[in-house]
Amino acid sequence: MTGHDSGQNLLTDHPALYEARFPAPERLAARWAEDCLRRHGAGPDLLDLGCGTGRDAAYLHGAGREVTGADLSEAMLAHAREHHPGPRYVRADLRGFDLGAGAFDSVVCMDSSLLYCHTNEELDGLFRSCARALRPGGLLVAEMRNGAYFLGRTDLLDAPRTDRFTWQGTAYRSVTTLRVDRTAQLLRRRRVWTADDGSPRREQRSAWRLLFPQELRHHLVAHGFDVLELHDGPGPRTGTPWREGDAPGTAADADRLHLVARRTA
Repeated sequence: MTGHDSGQNLLTDHPALYEARFPAPERLAARWAEDCLRRHGAGPDLLDLGCGTGRDAAYLHGAGREVTGADLSEAMLAHAREHHPGPRYVRADLRGFDLGAGAFDSVVCMDSSLLYCHTNEELDGLFRSCARALRPGGLLVAEMRNGAYFLGRTDLLDAPRTDRFTWQGTAYRSVTTLRVDRTAQLLRRRRVWTADDGSPRREQRSAWRLLFPQELRHHLVAHGFDVLELHDGPGPRTGTPWREGDAPGTAADADRLHLVARRTA
């Protein structure tokens, strides 16, 4: 989900380019989410919050669910409607939305979208909105970076990361630098894009909230959720990716967090 980005975002402004940079032919994130939903007996009505290009929403729709995909980016939503039909796609801000009280059996929020809530007030807005959207007993399933990973670890911060890929004959290069803003409790990202087609250099700045496992649990309980699972893997973006049949983990020490919570009231 687009949020808290400065200026234009090369990838979210160009969803086809986004899909080329991050191909997901196996739909691993959607399959992991579907596994969580099935294991905990979720009903059919699902909200994919921060749906992006709609790939996961369309997979979950194909799995037999009635899916609404929500995102803040109009470009992403237009791409989703054209290229990943089936779900209903709507514009919504995850920091506060109202898509109907008790309208859904589950809310899925993947790929650190939840962490675009930078302040406690924004987190409260998210969880309050999710609780309102869910029927009693409904599930919240989320996957995100783990703030606790950065306690004493600097491997993701020590040097810029350079990535290259080619799309439609143009070679793209990105240089990404991460730093921890301890006062704001944010992981700040600066990414500089260049391309060999003569287009101007682009700089993008964004950030994710660094949430710690017990802090996340506290926010959820305060908004009427019972935390069923909170662990560091396996998952769709872990070093050893999740596979069908894998049991949920028990630790919360690695760089990803995986959450399943149930609305209790």
